Amino acid sequence: MPWLRVAPPLPVAVPRAPFIALILIVVVGGVLGILVVNTKINENAFRLSELRDRQSSLDVQEQQLKQEIARAEDPGNLIAVAHKLGLVQGTPVQIRLPDGRVTGMMTPATQPPSITSQQGTGTNHQQGTGTNQQPTE
Repeated sequence: MPWLRVAPPLPVAVPRAPFIALILIVVVGGVLGILVVNTKINENAFRLSELRDRQSSLDVQEQQLKQEIARAEDPGNLIAVAHKLGLVQGTPVQIRLPDGRVTGMMTPATQPPSITSQQGTGTNHQQGTGTNQQPTE
């Protein structure tokens, strides 16, 4: 009795052209994707550099403004500006907020206004309104 054997399968002819095209599309797509990502990274690096330069100039400007504020808040400058506005020094009085108790004596200032003040010029200037009001008769 002859032995039965399984016949080998017929060779399958797979078309190679579509497979090669698929591999080429994947490779070209990957290279283009890497190129786009690299371009975006370089754009962001330039933008980051510009933003850092702007930040450093803003830091310098902030420092200058803080120094200007410190000079303006100097007690000597505040006194000079107050005299220029016609203010005179009086006695300090404090009010405690929890109970409303007043410490110190309230007395009017006895010094005349400074020469550079605008008092007595004939017009009344209201602070913050920007309008001059003429005295009514």
